[in-house]
Amino acid sequence: MAIVSINPYTLKKLKSFDEMTENEIEKAISRAHETYQTWKFKSYEERAKVLNKVASIMKNKKEELSKLITSEMGKLIKQAEYEVDYAISIFEYYAKNAKTFLADEPLKVETGEAYIKKSPIGVLLGVEPWNFPFYQVARFAAPNIMIGNTILLKHASNVPQCAKAIEAIFKEAKAPDGLYTNLFISGKDISKIIDDKRIQGASLTGSEKAGASLAMAAGKNIKKSVLELGGSDPFIVLEDADIDRATDLAVYGRTVNNGQSCVASKRFIVLEKVAEEFLTKFKTKMGTLKLGDPMDETTQLGPLSSEGALETILKQVNKAVAQGAKIEVGGKKPNLTGNFIEATIISNITPEMDLYKEELFGPVASLYVVKNEEEAIQLANATEFGLGGSIFSKDLERAKNIANQIDSGMIFINHPTKSSTDMPFGGTKRSGYGRELSVLGIEEFVNKKLIRVISEKEKL
Repeated sequence: MAIVSINPYTLKKLKSFDEMTENEIEKAISRAHETYQTWKFKSYEERAKVLNKVASIMKNKKEELSKLITSEMGKLIKQAEYEVDYAISIFEYYAKNAKTFLADEPLKVETGEAYIKKSPIGVLLGVEPWNFPFYQVARFAAPNIMIGNTILLKHASNVPQCAKAIEAIFKEAKAPDGLYTNLFISGKDISKIIDDKRIQGASLTGSEKAGASLAMAAGKNIKKSVLELGGSDPFIVLEDADIDRATDLAVYGRTVNNGQSCVASKRFIVLEKVAEEFLTKFKTKMGTLKLGDPMDETTQLGPLSSEGALETILKQVNKAVAQGAKIEVGGKKPNLTGNFIEATIISNITPEMDLYKEELFGPVASLYVVKNEEEAIQLANATEFGLGGSIFSKDLERAKNIANQIDSGMIFINHPTKSSTDMPFGGTKRSGYGRELSVLGIEEFVNKKLIRVISEKEKL
């Protein structure tokens, strides 16, 4: 079966790739396992040399890689360029800091010596999504390669050219064969790969369904897994917030990556004292966004990644309206070629509606008006997701107190949730478990081995 790349703006087929055979998959696992036997003994300096070379090649190919992202999944070209820069920074960050992060940790003991040694565990399987085709790979691969693990990576089926490009960069960087291997496989092959005794852990960024399947396979085999799944991030606006700034960031938070981000702002929870002003300005700004060619630097909103993604979100919007919700702006597919939906705001959503519980993966904002901060907190927590969230207020202590009461892996005050190399990224509840990025991101797939030294003269 072929893996096909389709431009979501022109709807034209770009390239196709054959899925790997069982024999090819076996060879890939075997190579990764063999490479691990030597890579685990390499010094941090030797490992860093490979990552720094990968980063250098990406810098030289930035324009080419950015256009590849945009052509395969529709990201605005400026945002694609930023993504490539960010991926580069992640490779460089772990190349620079891994030795410190993985240093032995001495323990206080009454006699003798004790310390924690952080060691690699083996071959890891990464399953990564299409919405950030280089950044997502970097944040999984970079820390684990520095640990001494080797990587097999199954990328999303609609970004095969990006997947192939990353593997080619590692080869150009003269990484050992088997250190990083792209797998052109389908979802049905994932569990079988995890069953293999040579695979020691797995990480997935994607849907709840895919995450549950991977976690079940890993759990059955008693293997570590990390999951970064969906989100329905609250964007809380208190009555003392700067509404002009809050609405500017509301548009950014809801439409970044064409609205297709796990940590995009999705549920806008506004105190009633400022709700009318907020909605008026939010509608104007969302309603005047320029839709069009994502390669055009003046375009403000590009297409969704696929026809299926467009069908899903249109169905969600139409069902919400049928159940009594109100479209404040947008809500339709514009008369444009490509997988477009207008920037949309939906209000009058009640707990009985499907949309109250669902994640919207596109430029569609859910608006809620509440009487006070207690209602805001209650509504923010009224979801099975717990990835990110944001609070807007001039009173920072009040905002921090509210943040403490929200069930989420990340809360930002006066800015939509975002990621950074030196901050941990991850969620709670049905948004998954484990952390990526920062020092926490390098501690997931390590053996934290206790070494206890007792002299022959000491008594236990």
